[in-house]
Amino acid sequence: MQFGPFEERIGFTFTDKRLIETAFTHRSYLNENRMPGREHNERLEFLGDAILELVVTEFLYTKYPTKPEGELTAFRAALVNTVSIAEAATKLGMNDYLLLSRGEAKDTGRARQIILANAFEALIGALYLDQGYDAAKQFIADQLFHKTDEVVEKRLWQDAKSKLQEIAQDKLAVTPTYELMSQTGPDHDKQFVVAAYLGRDKVALGEGRSKQEAEQDAAQKALIAKGW
Repeated sequence: MQFGPFEERIGFTFTDKRLIETAFTHRSYLNENRMPGREHNERLEFLGDAILELVVTEFLYTKYPTKPEGELTAFRAALVNTVSIAEAATKLGMNDYLLLSRGEAKDTGRARQIILANAFEALIGALYLDQGYDAAKQFIADQLFHKTDEVVEKRLWQDAKSKLQEIAQDKLAVTPTYELMSQTGPDHDKQFVVAAYLGRDKVALGEGRSKQEAEQDAAQKALIAKGW
């Protein structure tokens, strides 16, 4: 895989090309293509996730000097959640460079969103190791900071479960409930599916890397389904 066009797109040229290749390498690819010395992107994702949180936290702390901790935490969650960073990855064309198994390559749904989000975080980790904190910070700023005003103005940061509960109680006099439908995958990469109910009515299914994330996804989809 040649990453030159992608490096031009993001404005950074890697000194160590193995790092950018690793950032795009999903575990499934190495399970199918045994290559001694090759590594998948989960360690870089772990590193990039921490850098992403720090950079966004610093940005929000400076941008909103009078906002309380609770709101800043909600703003950050909206900026760095799976949907947000997968969208940023998609706009960069990262999907075209993913190294996946044949099975994973066929899936274009929620699972692909998660893979893209993980690769985005891994790329941040790779940039940090190759070119330092300032390069990683600049990349994050370029790809995510422009979303902040919309997140705040449209209240996209508001907790979906809280919003659903508030409206459901007001309109229907019921409190939403959630039921775990399934959990699959190994411990390091579990996928949860949760159903959101309004009374006995199953309104939506949500997915996520934790039960809490799946509940939030289900609540958000329930709000859309009900036109709320």
